Amino acid sequence: MGEPSDIVRTADGQGTSGSGAPAASVPWWSLDGAEAVARLGSSVDVGLSDAQAAAKLAEVGPNELTSAPPPSAIKIALAQIGELMTLMLIAVAIVSVVIGQISTAIVVGILVAFNVVQGTRQELKARRSVDALAKLQTPKARVLRGGSIRLLEATALVPGDILELESGDLVPADARLLRASSFETQEAALTGESAPIAKHASADREDAALADRAGMVFQNTSVTRGTARAVVVETGMRTEVGRIADLLGTVDSGRSPLQRELDSLTKVLGGVAWGAVVVIILIGISRGESVEELLFLGTAVAISAIPTGLPTFVQSLLSWGASKLAESRAIVASLADVETLGATSAICSDKTGTLTLNAMTVRAVWARERHFTVTGEGYSFDGTMLAPAGEPVGDVRLADAICLPNDATVSVDGDVVGDPTEAALIVLAAKLGVDADETRRLHPRIAEVPFDSDYKFMATFHRLELEGRERFVEVVKGGPDVLLARCTGMVGADGSVLPVDTAAAEEVLAEFSREGLRTLALALRVLEDADEPAVVADPMSFVDDLVLVGIVGIVDPLRPEAKLAVEIADRAGIEVRMITGDHAITAGAIGAELGLGAGAISGAELQAMSDEELDARLPNLHVFGRVTPQDKLRLVQRLQSHGEIVAMTGDAVNDAAAIKQADVGVAMGSGSEVTKQAARLVLTDDDFSTLVHAVELGRVVYAKIVAYLRFQMSQLFSLILLFLAASAFAVADGVALFPSMVLFLNFFVTLFAVLAIAADPAPPGVMDLPPRDPKRGVANRDAVGEWLLYGATVFVVSWIPLVWGPDEPRSDAPSHATTMAYVVVGLGTVLSALLMRRSPASGLLPPIAQVAKFLVWPVVIIVLSTELGFLQRLLMTTSLTGDQWLVCLALLVVVLVVVEGDKWIRRRRIARRDAVGA
Repeated sequence: MGEPSDIVRTADGQGTSGSGAPAASVPWWSLDGAEAVARLGSSVDVGLSDAQAAAKLAEVGPNELTSAPPPSAIKIALAQIGELMTLMLIAVAIVSVVIGQISTAIVVGILVAFNVVQGTRQELKARRSVDALAKLQTPKARVLRGGSIRLLEATALVPGDILELESGDLVPADARLLRASSFETQEAALTGESAPIAKHASADREDAALADRAGMVFQNTSVTRGTARAVVVETGMRTEVGRIADLLGTVDSGRSPLQRELDSLTKVLGGVAWGAVVVIILIGISRGESVEELLFLGTAVAISAIPTGLPTFVQSLLSWGASKLAESRAIVASLADVETLGATSAICSDKTGTLTLNAMTVRAVWARERHFTVTGEGYSFDGTMLAPAGEPVGDVRLADAICLPNDATVSVDGDVVGDPTEAALIVLAAKLGVDADETRRLHPRIAEVPFDSDYKFMATFHRLELEGRERFVEVVKGGPDVLLARCTGMVGADGSVLPVDTAAAEEVLAEFSREGLRTLALALRVLEDADEPAVVADPMSFVDDLVLVGIVGIVDPLRPEAKLAVEIADRAGIEVRMITGDHAITAGAIGAELGLGAGAISGAELQAMSDEELDARLPNLHVFGRVTPQDKLRLVQRLQSHGEIVAMTGDAVNDAAAIKQADVGVAMGSGSEVTKQAARLVLTDDDFSTLVHAVELGRVVYAKIVAYLRFQMSQLFSLILLFLAASAFAVADGVALFPSMVLFLNFFVTLFAVLAIAADPAPPGVMDLPPRDPKRGVANRDAVGEWLLYGATVFVVSWIPLVWGPDEPRSDAPSHATTMAYVVVGLGTVLSALLMRRSPASGLLPPIAQVAKFLVWPVVIIVLSTELGFLQRLLMTTSLTGDQWLVCLALLVVVLVVVEGDKWIRRRRIARRDAVGA
């Protein structure tokens, strides 16, 4: 699969391109602007007529991005019904109807409906949150139509429309430039390159890569400087942004790790449940029992063996996690994504706007033969320039050189209009105590040389106060290599002019580069008043014999919280990799500042590697610079091929495909609409640390699900064993508990036990543990061992009353023995919830109060179900004597000793293992 920029857009030939222009073999960017306009049937001076525009709009459609429609409520509900657990419950309900157990069928049907409705409602709620977040205001565009400039909605644009663009505009479609004056665009959303791109109206090579098409502007990029006129060549899904959005259709989002594990577990449980039913029925047949009795018994066993509360609990807990995430400014697209977050073992993060502020900031200055550091971040005026000893300093000449050849404006609130690099210089001037707007007002330009990518500098000419009198001064800023070649002197430590020390300046440039800083040089030249007419006539001829004022080092700074978030992720065993469109050297320096692991390579080096070579080197690679959207997608896929659960973060369109491929795609709220549509998680505060908190919450949710499964599976195994034993040994007429008893326990006792597990506060140190191994699964050997041990214990203590309880005829009449077994199972359920909510930590340790308040009610319910007449008739229970209650309570002590004893042994084993490892 090639880079999107390699899929050539063309402008002539046979057939149609789908953009209203003839299809072609010549890409738009390689054509002369006038020729591109002609091929589109438009006019540079008049634009399209209304009739032409209407015809093209009917042909190519609105200028908007499309996405696959979300599934309907009916489709989501059908998917819920198709879950194996739900299908098994439906089968139980059908059998109950056949054998005349209508009340049982109704209760099971209600349970199925509740599970389906709850799951559908939660999915729709999550989807609505994301849909609302994705809606953006439709931008406007200044368009030449029928010879007049009109303000139109961007969706109405068609190929051939003539655009007028200026600083601060959002480019509404892909367009070929016809005229450009000091024109630059910020293309970070498309290419990942944080620095503005200088544009021109000249044609580019046919094989020019996306980032090198200086004669083109692209949809959803922003104008940072200058003015331009351009002709629209592509709209909607045929734009570069649209092609990346279309690429998302090739990426499938699989089921979450938990979904896959629960799918497998459900199949196993289904096999166990129906296997037990078959065994019991075979035993009944051998005894000559009637079909109706066998179906009744099979229904009781199936209800006992199927974890009827599993779907509801998992959905409710995931919903709780989604709500907690929303409170932390993170919105999940699907409830399953909450758990997937907790399994994250690798994070691939875009740099610009994700780990960094996407706000260029001057970090260091070299002036007057000294190094200065600059405090403060982003476009805030808070901060100052400090000398090596740490004292604040001011330099008016430096401030003049910063403010005057500069067109950007920055408000006190940090709002920027213009080039981000120039904005960084305006902020530096403010930190030096100089108001850039006022300085430019007091010293208007007499002449200027606008910035151009060919000569890489900007020069302006003013009248300034120097040495007590007004002088005619030239102020220049530009690329250090270009300006150093034009400098004959430099400002020394005492303010005097010294011969330029090229070697010292180059050493500073190398040092700044190693620190990942972009560099810009500032220079002055004092001219004679008599030079003014010649300067106005030909300002370029005076850009020489300059005096170097200083060199500034600029960086897109890290978000303050990003480094701490990376440290927390590292402690949690999660490897963070930075993937960016910046140069590998710059990215490597930022990676080092973040505390990422070693290893930085460029996209070209990455592309030259085979998958085998990349797999071998990946553990030692943590920074990737100058990468394409396909590179990002490939990295995510390679990590996934090694079993990693990958989170991919980003805010740009060029991140979208990798974000959709990732197990957890994470978009920033300020990012592009395409990216948010592809993501599974949207961080509305653009805070990378929110992702780390989301991972922590995901781990907490998973731990609760594991605790629930420990509790639920032990209960199921105990009931299966109880029914199998009763049938095999003909105890209690082969029916250990009536179906109504099992349903009552599931609805009114297990419910409170589950709430207690869900309400248990998160244990400390969740982020000090390594990520769980997704291959290990929830039904791993240790977990199954726990389930069997604890289930067998509950079985034994509930079996004892059936065998050695009061000797009385059973048939269909209430029985003390059956009632005692019912009480032991019920109270054992309550005790199990308390003990099994944590492992291997003791379930008797604080905090218990928050859990205990949920467990009081099921105890009351169990007592009432054996004493109240209508419940006795419904459940076929009978009142117990005081001694019988004491026997039941004594049997529960066995459960406590076994469960807590097993966890104590495992804690000792872990402590010994850790001691050996240390």
